[in-house]
Amino acid sequence: MPQSTRTLADKILLILKGLAMGAANKVPGVSGGVVAFVAGFYEEFIYSLQKVNFKAFKLFINFRWASFFQYINGSFLGLLILGMLISYFSVSKILDYFLVTHELYVWSLFFGMILGSVVYIARTFKNWNTATISFLIGGTLAGVAISLLPPSTQNDNLIFVFFCGIIGVSGMTLPGLSGSFILILLGNYVLLLVDSVNTLFDTFIHVFNNDYSFLNDPEHMRLLTVLIVFSIGSVVGMVSLSHLLGYVLKQYKNQTFASITGFILGSLGVVWPWKNKIFKLNTQGELLVDNNGNPILDHFERYLPELNMNTYIALLWIIIGVALVLYLDYIGNKNTQIIKDS
Repeated sequence: MPQSTRTLADKILLILKGLAMGAANKVPGVSGGVVAFVAGFYEEFIYSLQKVNFKAFKLFINFRWASFFQYINGSFLGLLILGMLISYFSVSKILDYFLVTHELYVWSLFFGMILGSVVYIARTFKNWNTATISFLIGGTLAGVAISLLPPSTQNDNLIFVFFCGIIGVSGMTLPGLSGSFILILLGNYVLLLVDSVNTLFDTFIHVFNNDYSFLNDPEHMRLLTVLIVFSIGSVVGMVSLSHLLGYVLKQYKNQTFASITGFILGSLGVVWPWKNKIFKLNTQGELLVDNNGNPILDHFERYLPELNMNTYIALLWIIIGVALVLYLDYIGNKNTQIIKDS
């Protein structure tokens, strides 16, 4: 939608979509790109990011900021990114709380939402044939393979952190590939999406209280540096991946959509609600911890649940998740029909 025609309601909705993308991308196994894909703005998101190129850079350095803003679809990207940023300090913290207190039900809700997304895509995608089914199977196998990889240990080397930024943002641009789960596999999820983000939040509080003592705290400054490098890597990754995906979407749209559906289907194994965390032990059988004292995850042990009240409640949350996605699809189709009839 052109920037000039966006109503206040459209702008608020974009911020809410950004909130959903940010929250989803922080949860291991869930992809923010799925939100964009199902909500129907994935292609605009990718093509807007593609506009962050050399021409945009020339407009910016020549102080043609109005032209720059219009060229990159700044209203769309700005509101979406604003929602993502708000999410990291609000919605994602609420999710962190519920992941600690009601982990089974949170995973069940996300499992249902991803399952509903697969149903939605399979129902709306009309170009199934031998080639696209092959890409669907390939995408599914790739998603399953990624979910079975063992996690690594934490590494705060800044070059590696920059690389994590490029990889971690993949969940925003490639639906079904969870950036936060990739960070778990790389060993840096807690460092980059928990410790450093919390440090930034603490920094805002310190500055608000006119307290700059954190500048003399080596650990605080180390985490801020890590977050800055990770953020730069994320921007580089988002722009570069969007250019690649934009080209692929233009040249091989049906195959790409089939592969994305496969990725989403394969990611169901990552968000399977019934799983235990198995942590790494040393040769003496003692729990291994990282530099911050957090246990180091070795792998997930998935199991089939027993039939009890917790299982029934979890199944209810799965149904709610499926219904939520399909309801959003229904609302979107209804609004589209109203626009066509008006």
